Amino acid sequence: MLGPVQALVGGRIVDLGPARQRCVLAVLLVEANRWVSADLLLDRVWGERVPFSGRTPLYSYLSRLRRVVRATGEVDIVRRAGGYELVVDETAVDVHRFHHLVADARVATDGERAVVLFEHALSLWRGEPLADLDSPWVEEMRAELDRRRLAAELDHADLRLRLGRHAEALARLTALVATHPLDERLAAQYLLALYRSGRQADALDHYHHLRTRLADELGADPGPALRELHQRILAAEPALTTSVAEADRPAVVPRQLPAPPGLFTGRLAELAALDHTLTAAPDDQDPAASPPRHVDPVGGAAVMISAIGGAGGLGKTWLALAWAHRNLHRFPDGQLFVDLHGFSPTGSPVEPGDAVRGFLDALGVDPNRIPSEPASQAALYRSLIADKRMLIVLDNAATSDQVVPLLPGSPTCTVLVTGRTRLAALIDRHGARHLKLDVLTPAEARAVLAGRLDPDRTAAEAAAVEELVGLCGGHPLALSITARHVATHPDVPLAEVAAELRELGLEMLDHDTDPTASLPTVLSWSLRRLTDEQRTVFALLGITPGSDTTLPAVSALADLPPARARRVLSALVETSLLERRAHGRYVMHDLVRAYATTTARTLPGDTRDAALARVMDFHLHTASSADRLLDPHRQLVHPGAPTPGVHPHPLSDAASALAWLEAEHATLLAVQRAAATLGRHHLVWHLAWVLSTFHVRRGHRHDGLAAWRAALDAAAHLPEPATRTLAHRFLGRACSLLGLHEEAIGHLEQALALAVRHHDSAEQAHIHRTLEVAWERRGDDRRALDHARHALELYRTLDMPMGEADSLNAVGWLAARLGDYDTARDHCHAALVLHRCHRNSTGEADTLDSLGLIAHRTGDHQKALDHYGQALALYRSHDNTYLIANTLNHVGHPHVALGHQDQAREVWREALELYREQGRDTDAERVQRQLDHLDAAREPLGSPPNAAGDTQNG
Repeated sequence: MLGPVQALVGGRIVDLGPARQRCVLAVLLVEANRWVSADLLLDRVWGERVPFSGRTPLYSYLSRLRRVVRATGEVDIVRRAGGYELVVDETAVDVHRFHHLVADARVATDGERAVVLFEHALSLWRGEPLADLDSPWVEEMRAELDRRRLAAELDHADLRLRLGRHAEALARLTALVATHPLDERLAAQYLLALYRSGRQADALDHYHHLRTRLADELGADPGPALRELHQRILAAEPALTTSVAEADRPAVVPRQLPAPPGLFTGRLAELAALDHTLTAAPDDQDPAASPPRHVDPVGGAAVMISAIGGAGGLGKTWLALAWAHRNLHRFPDGQLFVDLHGFSPTGSPVEPGDAVRGFLDALGVDPNRIPSEPASQAALYRSLIADKRMLIVLDNAATSDQVVPLLPGSPTCTVLVTGRTRLAALIDRHGARHLKLDVLTPAEARAVLAGRLDPDRTAAEAAAVEELVGLCGGHPLALSITARHVATHPDVPLAEVAAELRELGLEMLDHDTDPTASLPTVLSWSLRRLTDEQRTVFALLGITPGSDTTLPAVSALADLPPARARRVLSALVETSLLERRAHGRYVMHDLVRAYATTTARTLPGDTRDAALARVMDFHLHTASSADRLLDPHRQLVHPGAPTPGVHPHPLSDAASALAWLEAEHATLLAVQRAAATLGRHHLVWHLAWVLSTFHVRRGHRHDGLAAWRAALDAAAHLPEPATRTLAHRFLGRACSLLGLHEEAIGHLEQALALAVRHHDSAEQAHIHRTLEVAWERRGDDRRALDHARHALELYRTLDMPMGEADSLNAVGWLAARLGDYDTARDHCHAALVLHRCHRNSTGEADTLDSLGLIAHRTGDHQKALDHYGQALALYRSHDNTYLIANTLNHVGHPHVALGHQDQAREVWREALELYREQGRDTDAERVQRQLDHLDAAREPLGSPPNAAGDTQNG
């Protein structure tokens, strides 16, 4: 023992302060030489009664304990990344010494030596374990240690009976029977010891009492093995006499694990998760709903099934083997392993009965003793590993039905399952812990390549290494194939390998002769268990635009009802070909998607074309509905009827429309790019149109520019002249928003010329309105005002009240900037009346913003704040972050004029954040200067500047 660190089994932990402090030490000793998190210490020591002061008492106890144990010179408590580890020679801690001795006894080939080892182990017990400590974990540990002790006692008794030492065994068995009267294994040993001691009548009498008690207390009869022994005792069979031959036969300890992975790298989080599953009961387990998962005193978990799931080639088997070999000490009674061939070149999964028969052979069972019935073989298998600390690795499982017959009945065994499916029944019915395996992190991926390649080579071509990591996307098999390719071609530069991988993709990751070294082949095994419909949807997902998708989009893509599409997606998720993420989105790894794309080539061309037409129209028409909800007063341009069978996603209001556009924005841009590639010009143009409002409100200026450049190219192929005019107008606006003033004016003048040529007065008015904004942004307010007045005149002539209201506000805004406040006020009030009359809240907000400027410039700063406040409320109701940022910038100036420094700082900081999010660098720099001046207590900020970037609404 370790001086003041006294026995844990049968002894007390003395001279170590309060009980909680001694309990902390008990936990660390039980987990000796293993990292224990602070959270786990809190849970085990305090249970649900964690102190109000949190971890403070724990840290205090650990500090004191560290001083005490270090004084022994043989023990230390080391802090490691959020946890602690007690470093000690395990043979000096009685609980660990007990388990090592018992494990050695069970594998000893010399019966007499095994008896000595058992006796030495059992002699370590002195009283109740952890007698003066109390916590839920202590109670659980105490019960577990008692169970371990009984198991060792029974193994010891079995051994002495085989050696003919029944007289020695009888005395101890008599005491054990008194404390465990219903244990049938113990009862059998006791009957045999009595019989061999010449006490046949006592043996039969004890059996009679046991049978009566079982019936009274449990309503059950003795088991088959005990009933058979009773009959043999009644018949006084000679075979019941002692035979030492059986005792002399060496015990078989199976060691079936394949060799550990030679170059295993990373997966620290997953290894820790497997460790945690073994060392801690599930936090969410309801003790009333299922039996508690007891914890092994030396770190192994009781009744524990861990299922590692993930796509092909992610390294599930390697992870299982790496973890198993690192934890061999936890399973001294052996390890069983079987490849169930759920996904393999053979295409024939191993039958559970064949796996059981293989396990019986590994356990050394005489073939003549193996029953003929599969159920009896499984029962024998479970009996042989009962109370053994064994690991059973079931690799490459296809279904739960393959796994369940191989599960042990003993709570001392641990099962590790790998497979591409989630094995739902195993999780639901047997409490398996699912560990989802994903791709490697970039750091882990770099480590994989660094571990397999010449370090000088990787250091010299670091950029190429980064590109290889990116092209492989963290996929372990892809990285391994790439590393092999590099290593076997030492004269080829890494940059050249990267270029080849970039160009060839999956073709480079294929292998003609070794299917296990070919990523496409490994992935193809997952398709074998899919239906034709599921394989078709998988292939179509490879060609659908966007990096992820949703159920409604897949329903359109595959022309399936939503419920049926959901079942197909669930099947693909189940086989790890698809991943479901938050908010109902589904995503494929890039390499899996590339494989799906190659699979799609096997589909008929019309099937692919029809699917793409449906999914593209689904996105276009849903986006069109969203655009109408965002701005119902906007010029109506209908995209026409969708492809038959396409039903746009229903959107109820502007908020749901904005949320859908936010979620699908990247996909919508991908749809437009794909449509341009396929020559679907109508769709390219209309996607630019329906995204225009969203792009402006969210400040996606570069996306808006790209969308309208594509739309202008598409308009050249469309028969309607208006498409080209509108494309020039909106492309001009997009250029203006990005400060491309020459290009903006050029496109707008072309648009105006086209509108004049086609006698389109309404479009001329719209173009003048856009030219007003463009010239204002360019810094020429007077020229901008001319265009605003021209637009106002046209709108009035055409009786277009919404356009008239917008132009009235524009004239008022520009007049205010030029110092003509009476004109500005009159026009803005007229605009406000029209906007409110037609319930155009966006136009109302724009006008209130203008009135705020007028009030501020004329010295009525409080009224300015009132107007700006109303404008902000309306912009926020539409979540129009682009204009929210502008008005926040404006509202800071009257705050400064009124001496509200803190309020000005607050609104400008919010504006600055929004400008930065939207990539509006010029605006952000201006607001930052304003904040700097404010912080320096300067006072030149009473009026907003007439800077080119300080516009109202763009």
